[in-house]
Amino acid sequence: MQFDQTTAIVTGAASGLGEATAVMLANFGAKVALLDVNHKLAQTVNARINEEIGKNISKAIACDITNTESVEAALREVTQTLGPARILMNIAGIGSAKRVVSKDGQAAPLEDFSRVIQINLVGTYNIIRLFAAECAKLEPHDDLERGVIVMTASAAAFEGQVGQQAYSASKGGIVSMTLPMARDLAQHGIRVCTIAPGLFATPLMKELPQAVQTSLAESIPFPKRLGDPKEFASLACHIVSNRHLNGEVIRLDGALRMAPR
Repeated sequence: MQFDQTTAIVTGAASGLGEATAVMLANFGAKVALLDVNHKLAQTVNARINEEIGKNISKAIACDITNTESVEAALREVTQTLGPARILMNIAGIGSAKRVVSKDGQAAPLEDFSRVIQINLVGTYNIIRLFAAECAKLEPHDDLERGVIVMTASAAAFEGQVGQQAYSASKGGIVSMTLPMARDLAQHGIRVCTIAPGLFATPLMKELPQAVQTSLAESIPFPKRLGDPKEFASLACHIVSNRHLNGEVIRLDGALRMAPR
């Protein structure tokens, strides 16, 4: 898939991994739709792209990936303003840390578990199904390729820590649906891959005390530092450009294997 003048959608584009990916796509010549529930923050990223890279190559769009009407409206706006999308970067998601049974003996609220699954897993599937239905109608490019989908899992999908039941389940679900989704969409010329990042220097991570950040970085075998969001973006963009990458889950974690806590 070529980047130049190709329309790409990035969910969770207002900050962190999503922001870095959106900016890199724009630098490669793509037209980028910045989807996020935080429209104001997405507009800030859009203004940065306009100033640093070029005007009218990106668009900030409010979107709740768990809401079908919101996603359908966002996809229509993408097509109308930037053209039909062939690239979908699924990066939107939330974290969670809740023990099954609390220290005072109370069972975890089911609503907390359901919310994480709904956003991270169901929301990811929701926008993929709607994007893929539109992408499948487009004229194919080289190798009969019509589109590329990149999902975001986590190292927690494989080694979830104490309290990460909901988060690990949601990311494990993304890992598990990668291959069947790639097989399913192969008939339409749409590739599917997943990136499973480890510990990255995202805004949420930077809210932790510096001592905690340093300790987490030291747990990574090599390099002993937190991942740079640009490194995630670089891999995401490589998946787009390498047409033989399909149905694969790629860990991006410096050989990290998470401890129980």
